[in-house]
Amino acid sequence: MGQRRIAILISGRGSNFVAIHEAIGRGDLDAEICCVISDRADAGGLERAREFGLEAVCLPARGIEREEYDRLLGRTLAPFDPALVCLAGFMRIVTPILLDAYPGRILNIHPSLLPSFPGLHAQRQALEYGVKVSGCTVHLADAGIDTGPILMQRAVEVRDGDTEETLSARILAEEHQVYWRAIALMLDRLAVSR
Repeated sequence: MGQRRIAILISGRGSNFVAIHEAIGRGDLDAEICCVISDRADAGGLERAREFGLEAVCLPARGIEREEYDRLLGRTLAPFDPALVCLAGFMRIVTPILLDAYPGRILNIHPSLLPSFPGLHAQRQALEYGVKVSGCTVHLADAGIDTGPILMQRAVEVRDGDTEETLSARILAEEHQVYWRAIALMLDRLAVSR
């Protein structure tokens, strides 16, 4: 396993991936992005990865059962030998096949203070429920939906008049600050446990 190598899985624009890349560039995160993989060919983050000179892989998921996709994903990841697999807006539920290939080494970021508001549309759920504080959570992925052990959280005030878009934007800004810190924590833990 590459001690400080991380694989990043995306489905969209890849803003968390870009924030991680920038943290590495600033010297705040001692890590190497070994690959960026997307389940969608139109993911903007793939183009950004190519611009940064990184390995960018499209692994389309359409029409493939989840377990079979995760087998394919595992085979794709294996040559890159990542210490961590970071889900950064990867809009697929990972199965035990991938979880078993990287036990305790798959991270996810979610736009709520888990365990509140797991799953899709977390910001909308927060607004509908009427909470005054929301935020984001980095956690280890497990077989549930946003149920794995929590590594770090950041709180975000829910303001009067917030829309799903305004709240999402403020939470995303915090995601960009917390995810790389959680990755650093996990890489340090892995280094100590070797």
